[in-house]
Amino acid sequence: MSHKIGEIATALGARAEGELSLAVSGAAEPGRAGPADLALAMSPKYAQALSQGQARAALLWEGADWRGLGLAAAIFVPRPRLAMAGLTRLLDPGPEIAPGIHGSAIVDPSAEIGASAAIGPFVVIGRGVRIGPGARIAAHVSISEEASIGAAALILQGVRIGPRVVIGDRFIAQPGAVIGGDGFSFVTETTSGVEEIRRTLGQRQEIVEQGWVRIHSLGSVRIGDDVEIGANSTVDRGTIRDTEVGSGTKIDNLVHLGHNVVVGRDALLCGQVGVAGSARIGDRVVLAGQVGVNDNIFVGDDVIAGGGTKIFTNTPAGRVILGYPAIKMENHVEAYKGFRRLPRLFAQVAELQKAVSKLTKSD
Repeated sequence: MSHKIGEIATALGARAEGELSLAVSGAAEPGRAGPADLALAMSPKYAQALSQGQARAALLWEGADWRGLGLAAAIFVPRPRLAMAGLTRLLDPGPEIAPGIHGSAIVDPSAEIGASAAIGPFVVIGRGVRIGPGARIAAHVSISEEASIGAAALILQGVRIGPRVVIGDRFIAQPGAVIGGDGFSFVTETTSGVEEIRRTLGQRQEIVEQGWVRIHSLGSVRIGDDVEIGANSTVDRGTIRDTEVGSGTKIDNLVHLGHNVVVGRDALLCGQVGVAGSARIGDRVVLAGQVGVNDNIFVGDDVIAGGGTKIFTNTPAGRVILGYPAIKMENHVEAYKGFRRLPRLFAQVAELQKAVSKLTKSD
């Protein structure tokens, strides 16, 4: 499918010049772009690469000399990544899921399937499930009893949705996501070593051999509108109350949310984030890759945690944190500078020790 430059500019709310009727069918980096591609050169640092490709049109920065760059047309964007969001949405054909219900799908007679829904091969839909209108469900998805999924959902290959899970509109689940598995919750008959260490912070008394008794998950998972969950991520259901994910929140691949976790609205959880049971994450929180959050704490609204940060205690709203354990980012940077100076400091101390030793001997 091709799009005219004028049409793309209108979709992006951007200004365009040149041959607005010129059609492109894809997007490419400037040096790899062919005649039918829209080159992505939204910064002056990409200008030279345009001459290495064959693009006739490009997304450019404001004020660029598109004629001097040898182009027939150009679209000017003040905010490149926002323009990328609009452009990729326009050019992405989406997954191929045939309309209707595939003959190999197993749908319980009590399930309610909304108008225009598309259900792919080998999908299993359980008792009392409700699927909203316009939902698209790819192959090998299973949706357990009494789950509810809103309108215009996109659920990709191999996703597992557990019993009584409630999901809002325009939900996206990438392949292999598991929503509503049992929480990881166990207890010992008497005080365990873990409980003792939590209290003493390192001191142990008598070590007693004992096994773990399972605490079953009676709650489920509740997810708002416009939420996306990445490939192979897991959201455990709650022990008594539901695990919750607020509207607009985006969750990357390989993220784990434990039982009873509450995540607010418009949060961004990047790859390999782990949030332990009963933690509360506020609105618009950003947790970068491999951030870990301890159980039973809260992370306030608008907190930003840098990659690899380990959050062990409550974090007030608006704070920017980094490190293990998490501290204010500016303090972590200063501490790291000090850490890098340690070898030089040790060498200076050694020289001073030698000098003092010589003075002592001379006395």
